[in-house]
Amino acid sequence: MKMSRKIICMMAVLTASSTLVPTASGANGAFAASAGDTLVLSLHDAIQLAQEQSPSVQSARNTFLAAYWNYRYYRANYLPSVTLSSSPYINKEMNKISQSDGTALFLKQDQLSADLSVSINQNVSWTGGSLFLKSSLNRIDEHQKHTTAYSSQPLLMGYKQNLFGYNALKWDKRIEPIRYREAKKQYAETLEVISATTCSHFFSLASAQAELEMARQNFASADTLYSMAQGRYRIGTITENEMLQLEINRLSEETNVMDAEVKFREEMQSMRSFLGVEQTVELRLLMPDSVPQLQVPLDKAMELALLNSPDPEYYRRIVKESESNLANARANNGLRADLYVQFGLTQTGRDLSSSYSHLMNQEYASISLSLPLLDWGRGRGKVRVAKSQLALTQTQAEQGMNDFSQNVEKLVLQFNMQARKVHVATLTDKRAEQRHTVARKLYIMGRSSILDLNAAISEKNSARRNSISTMGTYWSLYYTLRSITAYDFEHDTPLTEQLPIH
Repeated sequence: MKMSRKIICMMAVLTASSTLVPTASGANGAFAASAGDTLVLSLHDAIQLAQEQSPSVQSARNTFLAAYWNYRYYRANYLPSVTLSSSPYINKEMNKISQSDGTALFLKQDQLSADLSVSINQNVSWTGGSLFLKSSLNRIDEHQKHTTAYSSQPLLMGYKQNLFGYNALKWDKRIEPIRYREAKKQYAETLEVISATTCSHFFSLASAQAELEMARQNFASADTLYSMAQGRYRIGTITENEMLQLEINRLSEETNVMDAEVKFREEMQSMRSFLGVEQTVELRLLMPDSVPQLQVPLDKAMELALLNSPDPEYYRRIVKESESNLANARANNGLRADLYVQFGLTQTGRDLSSSYSHLMNQEYASISLSLPLLDWGRGRGKVRVAKSQLALTQTQAEQGMNDFSQNVEKLVLQFNMQARKVHVATLTDKRAEQRHTVARKLYIMGRSSILDLNAAISEKNSARRNSISTMGTYWSLYYTLRSITAYDFEHDTPLTEQLPIH
């Protein structure tokens, strides 16, 4: 799990009509498609729509559900289980039957056997063993002799245990709760990562729309100036070089319009696919005109990140898993012993009632031992490999947590500075637009050169691109910060997600 997978979600804008409509910051457009199949979306609406129906959120829900049911399976291992079993059979074969004098004969058998048993099993986590209760009844019909026999075990208790082996129940109890907490935090984080990714698509589309608008405006301006220049050239007020430069500008802007249209359609298609909407729906964006002026305290962000991010849980889990692997390697590298004991009541009889009368005690106990005398160091090698892997994992976890803290600090510092960058970029965009207007008037009046006009056009375009990009970066950083901390800093409230477990 890398921090880069979260902080790398960058911004982009959505739009689908020929104009971007500004709206007040935080305004929420309604999810409504007009008769012309146009869906009007603000940034908030796009995020809400993505979290409701996008393929990414469906994938996140299914991933969490898999983790949830795996956790339920783990919990069930510590609860008693009741099993009903039966294995009836009919035997009409010639079989080899051993006789009492040691000889064997091939005899024809004609038997019907039926049995029924109920057992209750309970795992014992602190020992790794299993305790069971059982009750069973067996009936055999000998058709050749027309006889029936019953065998009953009304009550049988037993216990089985690997004395020196690996206790999977104990280690699951240490690991699986961490894994489930990680999955819950991962799901909440993924929803916010989807929000950050939505910002990326949103502002990418907005940028493509702005490029198309600028290309059309620049082409219209270049075409007008070229038409005016033709008349001025005929009367000799401009040089041939300047005339050719204006024609080149017009041709270049015409090419830019075609390129911008292709890019805009590509971004529109990408946005539709991400949101999970029909490809025939046109998207129209309501652009935010400002951003909240937030300052996130570093100490608070760090505390929330350590509490709510799945990364600390991930590092705790991989260390525990490495410790579990070491315990398993050690258990398999020495004396192994399996203990099995059972005791209870039993009886046989010709009928059902006699098989439950005058019950007799029965006891059984066994222990099996296994000690490797010569394995050419394989067991010891596995232990050393597990030790080395544990040391490596501990180092990786420590380094990962250090990187995690540094990334949180870096993210907070970038975000706290980004609001000011948005203000500066917005003001620069306005001033560049004003300068372009002035430069165009001066050129038409013959008081400035074509180089000054081209410089003004370039600055205007650059300022517009930077304004959109800077605002997109702000919202991407904001939702990335929310994903790590599970906190809404704009409204000063923790984020609560409804887990899809019903």
